Amino acid sequence: MPYLHPFKKEDILSLVRIRRYETKLGERVQTMHQVQQFRESMMESDADFVVLGIPEDIGIKANEGIGGAHTAWSAFLQTFLNIQSNDFLDGREILMAGYFDFGSLQDIIEMNAYNYEEKIEAYRHAVNTIDDAVEQMIHEITQQKKIPIIIGGGHNNAYPCIKGAAKGWYKAGVIDLPQINVINLDAHADYRAMEGRHSGNAFRYAEEDGYLEKYCILGLHENYIAQNIWMDIVNNPFIDCITYEDIFLHEKRSFQQAMAHAAGFTEGGLCGIELDVDAIENVLSSAGSPTGIGVIHARQYVNFMAWNIRPAYLHICEAATRLEDGRQNIASGKLISYLVSDFIKAMLAQL
Repeated sequence: MPYLHPFKKEDILSLVRIRRYETKLGERVQTMHQVQQFRESMMESDADFVVLGIPEDIGIKANEGIGGAHTAWSAFLQTFLNIQSNDFLDGREILMAGYFDFGSLQDIIEMNAYNYEEKIEAYRHAVNTIDDAVEQMIHEITQQKKIPIIIGGGHNNAYPCIKGAAKGWYKAGVIDLPQINVINLDAHADYRAMEGRHSGNAFRYAEEDGYLEKYCILGLHENYIAQNIWMDIVNNPFIDCITYEDIFLHEKRSFQQAMAHAAGFTEGGLCGIELDVDAIENVLSSAGSPTGIGVIHARQYVNFMAWNIRPAYLHICEAATRLEDGRQNIASGKLISYLVSDFIKAMLAQL
C-alpha cells in the first residue's frame, strides 16, 4: 500500500519502556503478521480496533494554516504504548497497523521555486494523493469489520476516512448504502467551498460525493463561521450544529444535552466520530484557541459517543507538539492517548 509504513513487533517494542513487575500496553498490542500483505494481516488478526497514524500537515498548509500537525503522532505513540496493561485495558484488542509517510510529497513542493499561489495549489493537489492512500486503508480495515482509530494530521483526512469507511462497511454488509453520518467536535465547520482539497473542506467534499448523509458539529465558534457557510448549514436539513456559545455562554443546553442531541440527530446509521483538538482550550494546534471546551469535555465526548452511537471510526486530528512558528507543548501526545484509551475502554465495556 503506497506511503504506508507497517509496524513490526520490534518497532513497537523499541518504544516501550520495559519495567520489572509491570506490563505495558505496547507489550500486548498486535502488529502486522505479514507486513507486505495488509489485507491478509487484517483477516488474521482478532483485534477489534486498528490504530493508524497520518502524521502530515500538507492539508493544513493547503488551507494556508501553520504546519506542525505531523509532530503529534510520535508523541502519542511514546505515551500510548507505555500505559499500563491491566483489567481496564489489556492491549490485545488493538492492532497497531502503522503510519503514512507523505514527506516525499512535501519535499517536492518545498524544493521547487513556487510562488505563494502556486505552492498552495501544489499542496491542494498533493492532498488528492493523500486522500486516495488513506481511503484505501480505511476501506480495508472496515471491510474486515474492525474500527479504525486514526491519529492525524490535518482535518483534511476526514474526507478519506468518511469515504473509506462508507465503502468498507457497505462491502462488509453492515450498512445498506455506502454512506455514513458524522459527529464533529470542532471550533470550525470545515465546510468551505470545493476550491481544491484542504483541511477546511473535508465535509463539503464528502457530502457532495455522496458518502456523508447527516453531519452534526458540536462546539462551533460563532466568531469563525463565514456567513455563506452558516447559511448553507441552516438551510440543509442533513446538517445540524450547536455552537460553543449556546452551550457555555447562553446555556441553552448543557454539554451532555448537546452530545445527546447530536447522537439523536445521527441516529439510525453508522457514525464517524471526529475530534479536532482546536476545540479544546489551550491545546497546541494550527488554529488553537485560548477559549474552548475543557479536556474533561473531550474525554466525555469520546466516551459518550462510544456508548450512544454505532461508531464507524474515531478520528483525532490537528494536534501538534511543535508548530512551525516555534510554539511547543509536549502534552499533546498524552492527551490523545487518554482520548484513544477512553474510546476503546467504552467500546469494550459493551462487548
